Formats: sequence, C-alpha cells, structure tokens
Amino acid sequence: MRLAFAGTPEFARVGLERLHAAGHEIALVLCQPDRPAGRGMKTEAAPVKAYALAHGFAVAQPRGLRLDGRFADDAAAARAALLAAAPEAIVVAAYGLILPTWLLELPRLGCINIHASLLPRWRGAAPIQRAIESGDNETGVTLMQMDAGLDTGAILLVATTPISASDTSATLLARLAAIGGELAVRGLADAAAGRLQPRPQPELGVTYAAKIAKSQAAIDWREPAAVIERRLRAFDPFPGARGTVGGETITCWRGGVRAASPGSPAVPGEIVAAGGGAITVACGDGWLDLVELQRPGGRRMPAAEFLRGRAPAAGARFELPDAPGDAAI
Repeated sequence: MRLAFAGTPEFARVGLERLHAAGHEIALVLCQPDRPAGRGMKTEAAPVKAYALAHGFAVAQPRGLRLDGRFADDAAAARAALLAAAPEAIVVAAYGLILPTWLLELPRLGCINIHASLLPRWRGAAPIQRAIESGDNETGVTLMQMDAGLDTGAILLVATTPISASDTSATLLARLAAIGGELAVRGLADAAAGRLQPRPQPELGVTYAAKIAKSQAAIDWREPAAVIERRLRAFDPFPGARGTVGGETITCWRGGVRAASPGSPAVPGEIVAAGGGAITVACGDGWLDLVELQRPGGRRMPAAEFLRGRAPAAGARFELPDAPGDAAI
C-alpha cells in the first residue's frame, strides 16, 4: 500500500520501521521540526526523521497544519506534498500535532492512529506514563480510525499486554512500540482485504492522560509509598522523580515498598535508615526503600554505591512541597 506516515519519537519510529519492512511504500513522512535535546541541547533529528532520511523517504516538518492558522504557509506546503504523494492511507503514531479535517479526509482510507492504550482509557498525550502511575495491571495498543476528536475515533484492532511490577515507561514503551507496529501491519492488510470492522469506543471508562510536566517530578513524601514507587517507574526516563535533602536534589529512579515499623515516630520525608543497599524514607503510608539514585550531573547508581559518597544519614529529612503535588523543580 502507498502510505504517508506521521510521527516523531522512538515509539513512532518502530511503527515506521515495521511498515517499511512489511513492504509498504512510504511516499512521505511528516514529523515535528528539529528541536534541541540532550544534556548539550544540540539540535538533532528526531528518531522518525533519522530513519526516514536513512532510507531515502521524503520528509516534511510543518510547524502547524491549519490552513488558516499561524503557520498557514507550512500547512499549505504540507498539503501540497501530501497531494503529490497521493497516499492511500496515513498512519499516525505520537506525531504531536492535531490533524485538521482537510488532512483526515485526504487519503482514501483515512488516517489510522497507533495509540498506546486500551481506548477509551488514557486518551491523550501520556498514556504509557499514566497507566503505570495509576497502577493499571494491563495496557496495550489500539489501532484507531482518526476523527476530529482527541483520540475518540472508531476502534479497528486492539492488542493487550500486562504491566509488570518492574515496568518503567521505557520498558513498556519498547514493548508497546513493537506491538503497535505489528498491529498497524495487520490492520492495513485487513483494510486492503476489506476485513476491518470499525466499532465506536465505549462511552464508559473514558480517562485522559495529561502531558507530563517537569513540575510533577517533585516527590511529595506525604503520599503513600506505593503511589510514589509507581511514579518513580512512570517518570523513568522523563522527567524523573526528585527529592531535595541537605540542599542537594537527588533523582530517585527505583524503589521498593515496605510496611513502616510499628510505633515508628518517623514523619513523611524522614530518612529512617541508610545502608544495606537502600535509603529508606518514611512516606504518608509505609516506607520506600530507594535502591537506585542519581546526583545532579552524575550517573544512575545503586544505593550502596551512592552511600559510599557524600550521602544523607538516618534522621535527615527530604523537603516537602508547599502543598501536595504542586512543587516545581
């Protein structure tokens, strides 16, 4: 099938790679404009663009797609490129721009989205992180026929996967990206054969996965240890979960939950033990054993190695946000 593909990050690159490997003709690739990234803030090509250029695909990077919007010239150029490419379908994965009506209606088979959740749960920008953060036992990928709403289109195909107690956003993203790529290949084969049967999303069970903000990285130790532990995994690798103790801001990457000692006078944020391969912090409910940490400008390291350097001792306290959930970094 002759396709256009719209996506930007690694999750989308895997989908593009699978479609290419399946023999589809990639007539045009849309991705977001290059932006500074990494510790050195160098401008680099996003994963989708890098893959497209490496394989000789035409690339367009409009700043917007509304023909009457701020970037109308970019939108008009993208529309001309798409008309010239004449795709039968446009496959979309984590693109980052809202598709206007003119684009949704352009290809014969419309626009098909690879979405990393079991819709209608976790519509929106950060479904992988929010699923882990909320303690979901299962997630998956929904292949969806796009419409003008926010992830509200008809469901085409679904594949599920469990969320393990050790999954981070990075590990879950890698698994869902592979699932999504294969689902897109299967969906296009079904579309070509006339086997796809779109079904409306259920009206019940709608949740929204808000974009992850850096300000959410600040740990509120008044929350239950189980909630904080899930957030550590949900925010790995971005934005990380951070706490400040003794004037030093530490990124906490991995932890384990355990019950507080009976009758312990420890208050939320207090370090109740530091040794034996963990820094144990009192939380609103239970204790959290921090077992992987990182100092500013340093690397991730096991707690045992972290404690060999300048490290907080038992009795020290992590600072608490002024109010739950609203501290900034």
